[in-house]
Amino acid sequence: MQTDGVALVLCEGRYGATDGKTAHGLVRFTRRYLVRGVIDSTLAGRDAGAALDGRPRDIPIVASLEAGLALEGPPATHLVIGVATVGGRLPSDLRPTIAAALARGLHVDSGLHEFIGDDPELASIAARSGARIRDVRRPPARPALHFYTGAISEVGCPKIAMLGTDCAVGKRTTSWLLVSSLEKAGFSSEMVGTGQTSWMQGARFGIVLDSIVNDFVSGEIEHAVVSAWRQSHPSSIVIEGQGTLIHPAYPGGFEILGAARPEAVVLQHAPGRRDLEGFPGIPVAHPSRHIEVIRLVSGAPVIAITLSREGLSSGQLASAGQALSDATGLPVVDPLADDGASLAGLVASRLSL
Repeated sequence: MQTDGVALVLCEGRYGATDGKTAHGLVRFTRRYLVRGVIDSTLAGRDAGAALDGRPRDIPIVASLEAGLALEGPPATHLVIGVATVGGRLPSDLRPTIAAALARGLHVDSGLHEFIGDDPELASIAARSGARIRDVRRPPARPALHFYTGAISEVGCPKIAMLGTDCAVGKRTTSWLLVSSLEKAGFSSEMVGTGQTSWMQGARFGIVLDSIVNDFVSGEIEHAVVSAWRQSHPSSIVIEGQGTLIHPAYPGGFEILGAARPEAVVLQHAPGRRDLEGFPGIPVAHPSRHIEVIRLVSGAPVIAITLSREGLSSGQLASAGQALSDATGLPVVDPLADDGASLAGLVASRLSL
Protein backbone atom coordinates (compact mmCIF):
# COMPACT_ATOMS: atom_id res chain seq x y z
CA MET A 1 0.00 0.00 0.00
CA GLN A 2 1.43 3.36 -1.02
CA THR A 3 1.56 5.84 1.84
CA ASP A 4 -0.49 9.02 1.78
CA GLY A 5 2.52 11.07 2.82
CA VAL A 6 4.89 12.04 5.63
CA ALA A 7 3.16 12.81 8.92
CA LEU A 8 3.77 14.75 12.07
CA VAL A 9 1.44 13.50 14.81
CA LEU A 10 0.00 16.17 17.12
CA CYS A 11 -0.36 14.91 20.69
CA GLU A 12 0.54 17.95 22.79
CA GLY A 13 0.51 17.15 26.49
CA ARG A 14 -1.21 13.81 25.98
CA TYR A 15 1.30 11.35 24.56
CA GLY A 16 1.92 9.85 27.99
CA ALA A 17 -1.81 9.38 28.67
CA THR A 18 -4.67 7.23 27.41
CA ASP A 19 -5.96 10.21 25.40
CA GLY A 20 -2.89 9.79 23.19
CA LYS A 21 -3.89 6.32 21.97
CA THR A 22 -4.23 7.41 18.33
CA ALA A 23 -0.64 8.66 18.41
CA HIS A 24 0.42 5.46 20.16
CA GLY A 25 -1.08 3.37 17.38
CA LEU A 26 0.60 5.40 14.66
CA VAL A 27 3.99 5.17 16.37
CA ARG A 28 3.67 1.41 16.69
CA PHE A 29 2.43 0.77 13.18
CA THR A 30 0.87 2.42 10.14
CA ARG A 31 0.70 1.63 6.46
CA ARG A 32 -0.90 4.97 5.63
CA TYR A 33 1.87 7.40 6.61
CA LEU A 34 5.58 7.65 7.12
CA VAL A 35 5.54 9.03 10.66
CA ARG A 36 8.33 11.60 10.96
CA GLY A 37 7.75 12.82 14.52
CA VAL A 38 5.34 13.38 17.39
CA ILE A 39 4.58 16.84 18.76
CA ASP A 40 4.40 16.96 22.57
CA SER A 41 6.49 19.57 24.35
CA THR A 42 6.19 17.74 27.69
CA LEU A 43 8.24 14.80 26.35
CA ALA A 44 10.38 16.57 23.74
CA GLY A 45 13.76 15.01 23.07
CA ARG A 46 12.69 11.43 23.67
CA ASP A 47 12.15 8.65 21.15
CA ALA A 48 8.40 8.12 20.76
CA GLY A 49 8.72 4.34 20.80
CA ALA A 50 10.93 4.30 23.86
CA ALA A 51 8.58 6.65 25.70
CA LEU A 52 5.61 4.45 24.79
CA ASP A 53 6.77 0.93 25.54
CA GLY A 54 10.54 0.96 25.82
CA ARG A 55 11.14 0.05 22.16
CA PRO A 56 12.93 2.81 20.18
CA ARG A 57 11.42 3.38 16.74
CA ASP A 58 13.50 6.31 15.47
CA ILE A 59 10.53 8.66 15.75
CA PRO A 60 11.51 11.75 17.74
CA ILE A 61 9.18 13.67 20.02
CA VAL A 62 9.51 17.39 19.32
CA ALA A 63 8.30 20.48 21.13
CA SER A 64 6.50 22.25 18.30
CA LEU A 65 5.34 22.17 14.71
CA GLU A 66 8.36 24.25 13.73
CA ALA A 67 10.72 21.74 15.34
CA GLY A 68 8.95 18.92 13.50
CA LEU A 69 9.25 20.69 10.15
CA ALA A 70 12.97 21.19 10.82
CA LEU A 71 13.66 17.47 11.26
CA GLU A 72 16.04 15.92 8.78
CA GLY A 73 14.59 13.65 6.15
CA PRO A 74 11.53 13.85 3.90
CA PRO A 75 9.47 16.97 4.66
CA ALA A 76 6.13 16.55 6.36
CA THR A 77 3.05 16.65 4.15
CA HIS A 78 0.44 15.89 6.84
CA LEU A 79 -0.43 16.82 10.39
CA VAL A 80 -2.39 13.98 12.01
CA ILE A 81 -4.37 14.68 15.16
CA GLY A 82 -3.10 12.02 17.55
CA VAL A 83 -5.51 12.48 20.44
CA ALA A 84 -8.71 10.58 21.19
CA THR A 85 -10.56 12.65 23.76
CA VAL A 86 -13.73 11.82 25.67
CA GLY A 87 -16.59 12.79 23.38
CA GLY A 88 -14.18 13.36 20.50
CA ARG A 89 -13.87 17.08 21.21
CA LEU A 90 -11.02 19.14 19.77
CA PRO A 91 -8.88 20.44 22.66
CA SER A 92 -8.62 24.22 22.32
CA ASP A 93 -4.87 24.17 22.95
CA LEU A 94 -4.33 22.23 19.70
CA ARG A 95 -6.02 24.83 17.49
CA PRO A 96 -3.00 27.14 17.02
CA THR A 97 -0.82 24.27 15.79
CA ILE A 98 -3.55 23.04 13.44
CA ALA A 99 -4.04 26.53 12.05
CA ALA A 100 -0.29 26.98 11.55
CA ALA A 101 -0.01 23.62 9.78
CA LEU A 102 -2.88 24.43 7.43
CA ALA A 103 -1.39 27.86 6.70
CA ARG A 104 1.84 26.11 5.65
CA GLY A 105 -0.10 23.86 3.30
CA LEU A 106 0.06 20.69 5.39
CA HIS A 107 -2.94 18.40 5.02
CA VAL A 108 -4.72 17.69 8.29
CA ASP A 109 -6.29 14.33 9.17
CA SER A 110 -8.45 14.07 12.28
CA GLY A 111 -10.36 11.23 13.88
CA LEU A 112 -12.31 13.39 16.33
CA HIS A 113 -16.09 13.66 16.47
CA GLU A 114 -15.75 17.45 16.26
CA PHE A 115 -15.11 17.96 12.55
CA ILE A 116 -12.24 20.29 11.75
CA GLY A 117 -13.56 20.78 8.23
CA ASP A 118 -16.72 22.36 9.68
CA ASP A 119 -14.75 24.95 11.64
CA PRO A 120 -15.09 28.21 9.64
CA GLU A 121 -11.70 29.59 10.68
CA LEU A 122 -9.71 26.41 10.01
CA ALA A 123 -11.61 25.64 6.80
CA SER A 124 -10.89 29.17 5.54
CA ILE A 125 -7.16 28.79 6.23
CA ALA A 126 -7.15 25.48 4.37
CA ALA A 127 -8.97 26.98 1.40
CA ARG A 128 -6.38 29.76 1.11
CA SER A 129 -3.37 27.44 1.30
CA GLY A 130 -4.79 24.56 -0.72
CA ALA A 131 -4.45 22.14 2.21
CA ARG A 132 -6.93 19.28 2.58
CA ILE A 133 -8.82 18.47 5.77
CA ARG A 134 -9.99 14.88 6.24
CA ASP A 135 -12.38 14.20 9.10
CA VAL A 136 -12.10 10.43 9.33
CA ARG A 137 -15.16 10.12 11.56
CA ARG A 138 -17.44 11.92 9.10
CA PRO A 139 -20.02 9.25 8.24
CA PRO A 140 -20.89 8.25 4.68
CA ALA A 141 -24.00 9.76 3.12
CA ARG A 142 -27.16 7.82 4.02
CA PRO A 143 -27.63 6.43 0.49
CA ALA A 144 -24.15 4.88 0.68
CA LEU A 145 -24.82 3.00 3.93
CA HIS A 146 -25.53 -0.74 3.98
CA PHE A 147 -28.26 -2.62 5.81
CA TYR A 148 -27.71 -6.14 7.12
CA THR A 149 -28.53 -8.77 4.48
CA GLY A 150 -27.21 -12.09 5.77
CA ALA A 151 -24.43 -12.14 3.18
CA ILE A 152 -22.01 -12.84 6.04
CA SER A 153 -22.89 -16.51 5.55
CA GLU A 154 -20.89 -16.60 2.30
CA VAL A 155 -17.59 -15.81 4.06
CA GLY A 156 -15.55 -18.98 3.79
CA CYS A 157 -12.75 -18.36 6.28
CA PRO A 158 -12.65 -18.18 10.09
CA LYS A 159 -13.49 -14.79 11.59
CA ILE A 160 -11.86 -13.78 14.87
CA ALA A 161 -13.35 -10.95 16.95
CA MET A 162 -10.91 -9.07 19.20
CA LEU A 163 -13.06 -7.93 22.12
CA GLY A 164 -11.98 -6.43 25.43
CA THR A 165 -12.87 -5.93 29.07
CA ASP A 166 -12.64 -2.12 28.77
CA CYS A 167 -12.12 0.65 26.27
CA ALA A 168 -8.57 1.76 25.36
CA VAL A 169 -7.23 -1.59 26.52
CA GLY A 170 -5.20 -2.59 23.43
CA LYS A 171 -7.71 -4.37 21.19
CA ARG A 172 -6.56 -2.64 18.01
CA THR A 173 -2.85 -3.13 18.72
CA THR A 174 -3.34 -6.84 19.40
CA SER A 175 -5.51 -7.17 16.27
CA TRP A 176 -2.70 -5.78 14.11
CA LEU A 177 -0.11 -7.97 15.83
CA LEU A 178 -2.25 -11.03 15.18
CA VAL A 179 -2.77 -10.17 11.51
CA SER A 180 0.93 -9.45 11.00
CA SER A 181 2.05 -12.64 12.75
CA LEU A 182 -0.42 -14.78 10.81
CA GLU A 183 0.95 -13.28 7.59
CA LYS A 184 4.53 -13.99 8.67
CA ALA A 185 3.52 -17.59 9.37
CA GLY A 186 2.22 -17.94 5.83
CA PHE A 187 -1.50 -17.40 6.48
CA SER A 188 -3.11 -14.56 4.58
CA SER A 189 -5.19 -12.42 6.92
CA GLU A 190 -7.21 -9.23 6.71
CA MET A 191 -7.90 -6.68 9.42
CA VAL A 192 -11.40 -5.21 9.58
CA GLY A 193 -11.02 -1.95 11.46
CA THR A 194 -13.88 -0.43 13.40
CA GLY A 195 -12.33 2.85 14.58
CA GLN A 196 -10.66 5.97 13.24
CA THR A 197 -7.15 4.91 14.26
CA SER A 198 -7.28 1.63 12.35
CA TRP A 199 -8.15 3.67 9.24
CA MET A 200 -5.16 5.91 9.93
CA GLN A 201 -3.03 2.79 10.26
CA GLY A 202 -4.08 1.66 6.80
CA ALA A 203 -6.77 -0.97 7.35
CA ARG A 204 -8.16 -1.72 3.87
CA PHE A 205 -11.57 -2.75 5.15
CA GLY A 206 -13.71 -1.35 7.91
CA ILE A 207 -15.89 1.41 9.27
CA VAL A 208 -15.75 3.96 12.05
CA LEU A 209 -18.42 2.23 14.08
CA ASP A 210 -19.25 5.03 16.50
CA SER A 211 -20.06 7.50 13.72
CA ILE A 212 -22.67 5.35 11.98
CA VAL A 213 -26.44 5.69 12.54
CA ASN A 214 -27.41 2.72 14.66
CA ASP A 215 -29.75 1.12 12.10
CA PHE A 216 -26.83 0.66 9.73
CA VAL A 217 -24.07 -0.45 12.13
CA SER A 218 -24.67 -4.17 11.69
CA GLY A 219 -24.96 -3.78 7.93
CA GLU A 220 -21.73 -1.82 7.70
CA ILE A 221 -19.87 -4.43 9.78
CA GLU A 222 -21.22 -7.19 7.57
CA HIS A 223 -20.35 -5.25 4.41
CA ALA A 224 -16.76 -4.69 5.58
CA VAL A 225 -16.21 -8.35 6.45
CA VAL A 226 -17.86 -9.62 3.27
CA SER A 227 -15.83 -7.13 1.19
CA ALA A 228 -12.61 -8.43 2.77
CA TRP A 229 -13.62 -11.97 1.85
CA ARG A 230 -14.73 -11.21 -1.69
CA GLN A 231 -11.70 -9.10 -2.56
CA SER A 232 -8.92 -11.03 -0.81
CA HIS A 233 -10.15 -14.54 0.07
CA PRO A 234 -7.84 -14.58 3.11
CA SER A 235 -7.20 -17.51 5.42
CA SER A 236 -8.72 -15.51 8.28
CA ILE A 237 -10.33 -12.17 9.07
CA VAL A 238 -9.66 -10.33 12.34
CA ILE A 239 -12.31 -7.84 13.48
CA GLU A 240 -11.24 -5.06 15.83
CA GLY A 241 -13.54 -4.63 18.82
CA GLN A 242 -14.89 -1.40 20.25
CA GLY A 243 -15.60 -0.49 23.87
CA THR A 244 -16.69 -3.53 25.80
CA LEU A 245 -19.84 -5.58 26.21
CA ILE A 246 -20.14 -4.57 29.88
CA HIS A 247 -19.74 -0.80 29.96
CA PRO A 248 -22.21 1.98 30.83
CA ALA A 249 -20.89 4.41 28.21
CA TYR A 250 -19.27 2.27 25.50
CA PRO A 251 -21.24 -1.01 25.24
CA GLY A 252 -19.49 -2.02 22.04
CA GLY A 253 -19.21 -5.51 20.64
CA PHE A 254 -22.82 -6.66 20.42
CA GLU A 255 -23.14 -5.66 16.76
CA ILE A 256 -19.77 -7.24 15.99
CA LEU A 257 -20.86 -10.53 17.49
CA GLY A 258 -24.23 -10.38 15.77
CA ALA A 259 -23.23 -9.12 12.33
CA ALA A 260 -19.79 -10.68 11.85
CA ARG A 261 -20.74 -14.00 13.45
CA PRO A 262 -17.16 -14.82 14.49
CA GLU A 263 -16.03 -18.40 14.86
CA ALA A 264 -13.78 -17.37 17.76
CA VAL A 265 -13.15 -14.48 20.14
CA VAL A 266 -9.89 -13.27 21.69
CA LEU A 267 -10.42 -11.23 24.86
CA GLN A 268 -8.03 -8.37 25.67
CA HIS A 269 -7.67 -7.48 29.36
CA ALA A 270 -5.66 -5.06 31.51
CA PRO A 271 -5.15 -6.87 34.84
CA GLY A 272 -3.58 -3.77 36.35
CA ARG A 273 -6.71 -1.70 35.77
CA ARG A 274 -9.20 -1.79 38.63
CA ASP A 275 -11.86 0.64 37.35
CA LEU A 276 -13.20 1.34 33.87
CA GLU A 277 -11.11 3.94 32.03
CA GLY A 278 -12.54 7.39 32.78
CA PHE A 279 -15.12 6.03 35.23
CA PRO A 280 -13.58 5.78 38.70
CA GLY A 281 -15.63 3.69 41.07
CA ILE A 282 -17.01 1.40 38.37
CA PRO A 283 -14.92 -1.77 38.48
CA VAL A 284 -13.78 -3.69 35.43
CA ALA A 285 -15.74 -6.94 35.25
CA HIS A 286 -13.61 -10.08 35.57
CA PRO A 287 -12.82 -11.74 32.22
CA SER A 288 -14.84 -14.79 33.24
CA ARG A 289 -17.96 -12.64 33.25
CA HIS A 290 -17.17 -11.34 29.77
CA ILE A 291 -16.58 -14.88 28.56
CA GLU A 292 -20.00 -15.90 29.82
CA VAL A 293 -21.69 -12.90 28.18
CA ILE A 294 -19.95 -13.64 24.88
CA ARG A 295 -21.10 -17.27 25.06
CA LEU A 296 -24.69 -16.28 25.81
CA VAL A 297 -24.85 -13.60 23.12
CA SER A 298 -23.13 -15.42 20.28
CA GLY A 299 -22.19 -18.97 21.18
CA ALA A 300 -18.65 -18.17 19.97
CA PRO A 301 -15.85 -19.53 22.15
CA VAL A 302 -13.22 -17.30 23.70
CA ILE A 303 -10.03 -19.10 22.68
CA ALA A 304 -7.43 -16.91 24.43
CA ILE A 305 -6.98 -13.96 26.76
CA THR A 306 -4.42 -11.34 25.79
CA LEU A 307 -2.94 -8.93 28.29
CA SER A 308 -2.18 -5.24 28.42
CA ARG A 309 0.95 -4.41 30.40
CA GLU A 310 -0.55 -1.19 31.74
CA GLY A 311 0.64 -0.42 35.26
CA LEU A 312 2.33 -3.77 35.88
CA SER A 313 5.90 -5.00 36.14
CA SER A 314 6.89 -8.07 34.15
CA GLY A 315 6.61 -10.21 37.28
CA GLN A 316 3.18 -8.85 38.14
CA LEU A 317 2.01 -9.44 34.58
CA ALA A 318 3.17 -13.04 34.68
CA SER A 319 1.42 -13.65 38.00
CA ALA A 320 -1.79 -12.05 36.74
CA GLY A 321 -1.64 -14.15 33.59
CA GLN A 322 -1.24 -17.37 35.53
CA ALA A 323 -4.14 -16.46 37.82
CA LEU A 324 -6.37 -15.77 34.81
CA SER A 325 -5.38 -19.02 33.15
CA ASP A 326 -6.15 -20.94 36.35
CA ALA A 327 -9.54 -19.20 36.69
CA THR A 328 -10.68 -19.59 33.09
CA GLY A 329 -8.82 -22.61 31.77
CA LEU A 330 -7.69 -20.54 28.77
CA PRO A 331 -4.24 -19.73 27.39
CA VAL A 332 -3.16 -16.24 28.45
CA VAL A 333 -0.71 -14.34 26.23
CA ASP A 334 1.28 -11.12 26.41
CA PRO A 335 1.05 -10.17 22.71
CA LEU A 336 3.83 -7.58 22.94
CA ALA A 337 6.33 -10.15 24.20
CA ASP A 338 6.78 -11.71 20.76
CA ASP A 339 4.81 -9.33 18.51
CA GLY A 340 1.83 -11.67 18.44
CA ALA A 341 3.60 -14.84 17.30
CA SER A 342 2.32 -17.01 20.17
CA LEU A 343 -1.21 -15.73 19.71
CA ALA A 344 -1.04 -16.44 15.97
CA GLY A 345 0.10 -19.98 16.72
CA LEU A 346 -2.83 -20.49 19.07
CA VAL A 347 -5.31 -19.11 16.55
CA ALA A 348 -3.90 -21.14 13.66
CA SER A 349 -4.00 -24.33 15.68
CA ARG A 350 -7.45 -23.81 17.19
CA LEU A 351 -9.07 -22.79 13.90
CA SER A 352 -7.11 -25.25 11.73
CA LEU A 353 -5.83 -22.56 9.36
